[in-house]
Amino acid sequence: MTAPTIDATVPQERRLVSEVPGPASRSLMARKLAAVAAGVGTTLPVFATRAGGGIVVDVDGNHLIDLGSGIAVTTVGASAPRVVGAVQEQAAAFTHTCFMVTPYEGYVAVAEALNRLTPGDHEKRTALFNSGAEAVENAVKIARAHTGRQAVVVFDHAYHGRTNLTMAMTAKNMPYKHGFGPFASEVYRAPLSYPYRDGDTDGVVAALRAIDVIEKQVGAANLAAVVIEPIQGEGGFIEPAAGFLPALASWCRDNGVVFVADEVQTGFARTGDMFACNREGVVPDLIVTAKGIAGGLPLSAVTGRADVMDAAHVGGLGGTYGGNPLACAAALAAIETIEAENLVARAREIEAVVLDRLRRIEARDARIGDVRGRGAMLAVELVHAGTDVPDPELAKAVAAAAHRQGVIVLTCGTHGNVLRFLPPLSISDELLHDAFDVLAATFEVTR
Repeated sequence: MTAPTIDATVPQERRLVSEVPGPASRSLMARKLAAVAAGVGTTLPVFATRAGGGIVVDVDGNHLIDLGSGIAVTTVGASAPRVVGAVQEQAAAFTHTCFMVTPYEGYVAVAEALNRLTPGDHEKRTALFNSGAEAVENAVKIARAHTGRQAVVVFDHAYHGRTNLTMAMTAKNMPYKHGFGPFASEVYRAPLSYPYRDGDTDGVVAALRAIDVIEKQVGAANLAAVVIEPIQGEGGFIEPAAGFLPALASWCRDNGVVFVADEVQTGFARTGDMFACNREGVVPDLIVTAKGIAGGLPLSAVTGRADVMDAAHVGGLGGTYGGNPLACAAALAAIETIEAENLVARAREIEAVVLDRLRRIEARDARIGDVRGRGAMLAVELVHAGTDVPDPELAKAVAAAAHRQGVIVLTCGTHGNVLRFLPPLSISDELLHDAFDVLAATFEVTR
C-alpha cells in the first residue's frame, strides 16, 4: 500500500527531554487551572505545540507517541498535508457565510461524498452539523418527524454525547450525567450483546433478548428510533456478537422503526472498513458521523434514506456553523486521503500489529480479561487476576505510567477499566512497536 503522507517537520520517534509533565507544561497547567472552568478536565498534564503522523510534541520538546488521535478524530493524522492545504486555501477565500444564508459548493460536495460512501445504494440525503452529539440529536429529530412517534431506544454502556438529550441516551453516570438532570424524556435502554461478560456468542439470540425488552417496555408502535454504536466507544469498545446488528436492523425494518447507526467513533476507516456497519452488511436508515470526518476540524453529519431525511420541514434542520466551509474543505481532503492512501487497509495492518502485541501481554498477565476490537480501534479490559471483577485502578495506573514514558493512552468503559488504543492511521509500525514495548514493561512494573 502507499505509505501515509505526514508532516515531515515532526520527527517520527518517541523522545523525552524532560520529565512528563515538564516545567513549561506545569506552568501552563497552573494558568489553565486559574482560567478554565474546573469541569473541563484533561487526560495528560502536557500541552501540545505540534503534532503529525504518530507523534505529539509538547511545549517542553517531548515527543509522545499518539495512541489516542484526539479520541479518534485525527484518523488521517493531526496535520495531514492534504487537509492543511485545503484549509489554507479555503481560509484565504472565505471562512464563513452560513450555508442557510448564502450556500457554497463545499457543503454540497461533502454531502455528495457521504451519500456515496455510507452503506447502501439507495437514494440518500445528508445534513451537516458541528459535533457528534448535535448530529445524534438531529437524527432523533428526523426519525420522530418521519415516524410521528416519540420513543427512542439506546443500549447498556452507550455513549452518545453531553447535551441534554444525548446525556439521557448515554448510560454512564460519572462524569457525564451526574448532577445535570433532569434529562429528556422518552428514552429507553435495552441490553447489549457483550460477549466477554454475558458469555453469549450468538448475536441473534442476544438481539431477541433486547427486542423482547423493547416490545414489552416500549412497544414498536411508540418507537421512533433505535440508536446504537456498531462498536461502542466510551462504553468500553464493546463489539456485539455477530448477528446482533443485522437482527436488530431487520426488526426495525419490519416495524417501521428508524435504525440509526452512531458511527461517530467507528467511522472513516477506523475499524478496518470505511464504516463498522460494512462488516456485517448492515444498512442503517440513518448514519451519524463526526470525529474522523474532517481531520480535526469540527464537523458532523446525518446521512440516510432520502424519504426519512426529507421528513423534516424546511428550516427544521440547520445551525449557524453547521457545515462550516473550512470544515467542509478539511472533510473533502480527509476523505481523499483515506481513499488515495488506502487507509482502510492500513487500519487492518495496524490491527494485526497491535492485536499480536496485546495477546502476547495477555498470555503472561491474568489481569487482562479480554482483548478486543477491530482495525485501529482496539482495547483490553482489565480485571482482578482470576476474576472478572473490573479493575479501574489498574487501568489508571497503566495509563499514567505510559504517559510518563511518552505514550498517550486513553481509558474508557462503564467501570473505567478498559485501556483503548486509537492510533492515527498515519502511524508507523516502528512507533507502534515502541509504544507497545513501553506498555508491556508498564504491565510488568504494575504487578
